[in-house]
Amino acid sequence: MNQINQMNLRPDIKTINPSILYYGTPVILLNTLNEDGTVNISPISSSWALGDYIVLGIGIGGKAVENMKRYPECVINIPGPSLWEHVERLAPYTGKNPVPEDKQQNGFAYLKDKYEISGLTPIDSNLVKPARIRECPIQIEAEVRDIRIPDHSPYFAIVETQAVQVHVHQDMILGENHIDPAKWSPLIYNFRHYFGLGEQLGKTFRSET
Repeated sequence: MNQINQMNLRPDIKTINPSILYYGTPVILLNTLNEDGTVNISPISSSWALGDYIVLGIGIGGKAVENMKRYPECVINIPGPSLWEHVERLAPYTGKNPVPEDKQQNGFAYLKDKYEISGLTPIDSNLVKPARIRECPIQIEAEVRDIRIPDHSPYFAIVETQAVQVHVHQDMILGENHIDPAKWSPLIYNFRHYFGLGEQLGKTFRSET
């Protein structure tokens, strides 16, 4: 019997078929530009960064992908744990009108002014047109470099963005260009529940702080 089969027989491991795989990723409030120059705010939970590139996973049924195809700029606002209720106020709404049928079936409703419902505050960006969110401790102005829809999953888009300017709340800055990890905690979306980070366990050998 090979090692894989032996592992499958362990009583403490079970094969399951989860409906979602949000296994703990930071929440992002993605700001994009509507046709009339207003801003749409989309809560998303799939992203990763490599250098100054940030890759986003976004459902194509919402307003964000449509906006970025038309105007390839955005702001990636990263909330802290204290903002989770503001994020959740946005969750049932879409900027898409009429609301797509699949979103209707999942309880979504159309709303244009998402700043008002969320209780968050717009602040002008410097290099891109969509406004930022003042309350988010990290705000990244970005340009959209590529939008792809995977063949195996036509319901989602993979969006490559490049950061052009980064804004951080002053009390979290260490030195000139570092974010103090002891003062910053992202809001984590963990199997559709909101969490913050726990205590620091250690740091990598490449840490500069």
